[in-house]
Amino acid sequence: MEDGGRLQLGGNPDWMSRLPEELLDVPLWDLAIPGSHDSMSFCLDVSSPVLRSQPCFLRLTDRLFPCWTRPCVSRWATTQQSVLSDQCDLGIRFLDLRIARKPKGGSKLFFAHGIYTLMTVKEALDELATWLDAHPKEIVIISCTHFESLTDEDHVQLVEFIITLFGNKLCSSQDTPTLRSCWSRGQQVVVSYDDQQMVMQHPELWTGVPYWYADSPDPKKVIAYLEDQQSGGRPAGFYVTGLNLTEDAPYVLLHPLQNMKKMTMKALSLLLSWASEQQPGGEVAGVNVLCCDFVDVSQFCSLVIGLNSKLLAARPVCTENPT
Repeated sequence: MEDGGRLQLGGNPDWMSRLPEELLDVPLWDLAIPGSHDSMSFCLDVSSPVLRSQPCFLRLTDRLFPCWTRPCVSRWATTQQSVLSDQCDLGIRFLDLRIARKPKGGSKLFFAHGIYTLMTVKEALDELATWLDAHPKEIVIISCTHFESLTDEDHVQLVEFIITLFGNKLCSSQDTPTLRSCWSRGQQVVVSYDDQQMVMQHPELWTGVPYWYADSPDPKKVIAYLEDQQSGGRPAGFYVTGLNLTEDAPYVLLHPLQNMKKMTMKALSLLLSWASEQQPGGEVAGVNVLCCDFVDVSQFCSLVIGLNSKLLAARPVCTENPT
């Protein structure tokens, strides 16, 4: 590790194109796919106010003591430290994008987690589009959620921008995407959009992806929650198993010198050990996307990608002959 606990970036930039032939016709929701939780939180803006959706007490504190409140929120809301292209180079193929309109941000849209980001949605997606051009056999799932303070017109303009930017790279929600089918059509982007009205109007958009998270700072409780969810069967299609922790007010008050990274690092070994025991696929407890915080400080991506080898051992996978 280097730079205070960061791996050298670039470990798995083309891992999908290197999967065994036997996995090329497996639906993408039956593969193990690394994802980043709150993917854009690496660029939070400590000069911005806390979100309107935050608790009243926190918003009041922000109005009275912004110089204390905002840095504190940033310490606990920052869950990544690498830009999107570097995350993709590591192997991340699911991006958790929480979109927001700043109170005084004009027509530009940003991202948010507790507070708003410095980088706009347009800047981030442009960066991703450039990365995809350089890696034509890699497929990325973009999950657009939360939509803090967005208007109907904001949604229309955002979807128009996404469709124009990615164009023929978009996977239709009417298809069952596999690596081979996406490659044959030049498709690289699955856009999950958590607004049903927009999804109904645009076949290029997929419905919101279920995200299992335990809402706990205790990794043992996170694992217990995920195992309880698994016992009920996995959702159809894409879904996320969240390995991320969630702090609460008592935890923050009892750990004044900590931050999200320190909390994550303490729990990471246990969470990754559990992840290494998982099996991808369509079975009851089969995993699909696994999301983690600080994806550049461990071998998380390589571990999740490696789970796909279990599909080869579990059963033969029929393949289609390319025409």
